[in-house]
Amino acid sequence: MKITAIESLQWPEYPRTLYVRVHTDAGVVGIGETVEKVAGSKGALHGTIAPLLLGQDPRDIDGLWRFIFDNLMYHGYSGAELRALSAAEIALWDIVGQVYGAPLYQLLGGKVRDRIPTYNTCIGFGQNRDYEAWHDGDAGNLADSLLADGITAMKIWPFDPFSEGSHGQYISPAQIDQGLRPVRQIRQRTGSEVEIGIECHFRWNRASAERIARALEPYDILFIEDPLPAVHVDEIRLLSQRIAIPVVGSETLMTRWQLREWLEKHVCQILMTDPLWNGGIGETRRIANMAEAFGVPIVLHNLSGPICHAVCLHIAANIPNLYFVESSRALYQTTFPALTDYAPNPVAGHFGLPEGPGLGIQFRPEALTESRVIREVSDGAGLAVGRRSMGDHWEREEIR
Repeated sequence: MKITAIESLQWPEYPRTLYVRVHTDAGVVGIGETVEKVAGSKGALHGTIAPLLLGQDPRDIDGLWRFIFDNLMYHGYSGAELRALSAAEIALWDIVGQVYGAPLYQLLGGKVRDRIPTYNTCIGFGQNRDYEAWHDGDAGNLADSLLADGITAMKIWPFDPFSEGSHGQYISPAQIDQGLRPVRQIRQRTGSEVEIGIECHFRWNRASAERIARALEPYDILFIEDPLPAVHVDEIRLLSQRIAIPVVGSETLMTRWQLREWLEKHVCQILMTDPLWNGGIGETRRIANMAEAFGVPIVLHNLSGPICHAVCLHIAANIPNLYFVESSRALYQTTFPALTDYAPNPVAGHFGLPEGPGLGIQFRPEALTESRVIREVSDGAGLAVGRRSMGDHWEREEIR
């Protein structure tokens, strides 16, 4: 079996996400995606990744990943190239699952759970106004609405606006009180029925993050996520030791090598990673396995399209040290059914598993044939067929 074409797809209504299809000479097509800064990922996919994948056997996932990653390391362990590789690698797993007629979680070694715990990140999209509901209205009403939809945990970011004036260097008592408003509303309305996570988007220094966390401690908060930029490893470790709320981090660290120091230094209580950014399915599982060896649970960052959602549920079924899978009903109730045959809904705070084969989802034929779809295809013989060693393709004049 050989890879014959790498195709990217974009729908203007969903500009944050780049979808990928990997075609084979056996007629099997695998799907993947990546999210954010789509122009860079698309350029890397067609300009760097596709020439190294074309003509290769898609079943050699780890060998192809290592070969391509070795060629990306010259420019660091993250960025557009790694996002593009993540999308392509996910599509390879989907191909293998279809070839062998097995769901992804079985390819990974089988499941340790049948139900996947989730929290809802309260963004808004399209007709969904969840963000405005907690940011501008009564967050208690939103919590009731989430409970009615089978969601028992939610994440909001009420302190972010106050970081702008001081560049995250200071937050006042009055600002703290304003930030606590939606938290109070949720607790007053639902008591302990709904877990509350607080996102900080890496906006603060430790002094301010400690002030925020101590104000939140009486409200039994599930976690505080990325309070400081991930480069401040020692400051985050000190913060996590000084407050009573568990710290989660960080979606901005890519590959096992960037996350290794966090585990070795016991930086935070809960690790987070995103399979669309960190290298893909195999790398996410390696990160989870490494975290398990340190006794650290993991959150799968999932704020993209239906492919990422399915990927996260498959991985979550397999890894023993799962904490939560992030999700957003603003996306799975709107984007997912518009583009695919996949429309998951939680029950009692948990998702069920997609059954496969592979990821177990397909694009809707009518979505693929829309005139507004922006499609680009790379095909041909490829420039590195059969090569696996770092740098050996540089002998090829045409890809220097």
